[in-house]
Amino acid sequence: MKRIWAHKALLPHGWAENVLVSVGHDGRIADIASSTPIQGHSCGILLPAPVNVHSHSFQRAMAGLTEQRGPKASDNFWTWRKLMFRFLERLTPEHVEAIAAFVQMEMLEAGYTTNAEFHYLHHHPDGTPYDDIAEMANRIAAASLQSGIGLCLLPVHYEFGGCDGRPLSAGQKRFGNTFDQFQDLQNAAITAFSELPDDGTYGVAPHSLRAVGSDTLKAYGNAFPNGPIHMHLAEQRQEVDEVLSLWNARPVEWALENMELQDRWCLIHCTQMTAKETQRLAATGAVGGLCPITESSLGDGIFDGVRWLDAGGKIAIGSDSNIRISLSEELRTLEYSQRLRDGTRAALASPELSTGRRIFDAIIDGGVQATNRTSGALRVGNWADLLSLDHLSINLAERKGDAVLDAWIFAGDDRLVTDVWSAGRHLVHDGQHIRRDSIVGRYRKVITELKDAL
Repeated sequence: MKRIWAHKALLPHGWAENVLVSVGHDGRIADIASSTPIQGHSCGILLPAPVNVHSHSFQRAMAGLTEQRGPKASDNFWTWRKLMFRFLERLTPEHVEAIAAFVQMEMLEAGYTTNAEFHYLHHHPDGTPYDDIAEMANRIAAASLQSGIGLCLLPVHYEFGGCDGRPLSAGQKRFGNTFDQFQDLQNAAITAFSELPDDGTYGVAPHSLRAVGSDTLKAYGNAFPNGPIHMHLAEQRQEVDEVLSLWNARPVEWALENMELQDRWCLIHCTQMTAKETQRLAATGAVGGLCPITESSLGDGIFDGVRWLDAGGKIAIGSDSNIRISLSEELRTLEYSQRLRDGTRAALASPELSTGRRIFDAIIDGGVQATNRTSGALRVGNWADLLSLDHLSINLAERKGDAVLDAWIFAGDDRLVTDVWSAGRHLVHDGQHIRRDSIVGRYRKVITELKDAL
């Protein structure tokens, strides 16, 4: 039995002091008591730790390499995507494993305990499958064994180069599978996934309306009746125009009318929605998977968080391109985007909850729903997914109750994260991952090998 003692902790009924959390050998919370003497591992402010709901790990190795403008003054998501395709031609399975382990380490140090990996890099550069069709998925799983992070593996179905059913471009061939091939890949990945710890979860991900045929999308829920389903939706204006011209409806409108969207779906970005679409999609119970740093980096647009939350919608946070992995900055960027758009302050606060508390509660609940993970609140029986903040930091000095979350998100940063547990695995001590040196060493070698990839 592990014992974690905190000066303060956020419990389901509110804040408590001198809290002792007991964690069983199975990684689940066995008992919680307040007003207790110090015992076990002592920490500052104990919080439930969130899921990182959307990640393409390999893109971390591109960070800082796409910030120069091309010959035309019109660089955008689509020109960035061409650079990404060129970069991934160089990646080997060994590279992918080392990069993924590094990304997962950074996620843990930022306060995330789970990596929902939207995994679409499947094949050799020419599109030929590896001898084991799930080779790349196996590498993501192997990386999670090194980092210790909880994994929600989401193999991606990517069949076409656009809504018109055109063939994949040369840069997309590593992603491509027919529906039957994708089912073979999924079955192979499930077999390898069985070797991971019990807290791992598994789902599927039709990439987008651009990459999967309309008839297939209509039947996706029935074809995969169990587990999470994640999909990009309404990320870019060009995508909206293309779907509208070919399928006679906007992306969200088409999905609402033709797909059985419900609470096991997580729809990524949704930055190009009308007010009516926002309210209707929120009512389905699907989670909005938001990636504010990446959406800012790529010029995707601004998710209508105010209207979505007011309509009862669920949200979760992801690091997507992993250009910068920072939990506190994702939350800050989400709130500030709403303020800049609307000219307001405390945009996502409610009459009952401060800005930081409302956002934090929302991403905790939405993240576990989107990954089918039994965690979230500090509650007996849940996985012990926990993070601790430094209560001695000047940024948190004299902050009481929900002001702790507001100060961390808006005045502090991830350096305030001292300890992180994923399903009871104590992986971050004093702000650093327990295997940081070896993971960084392998990643540095990969970066050296890829230095001329762009």
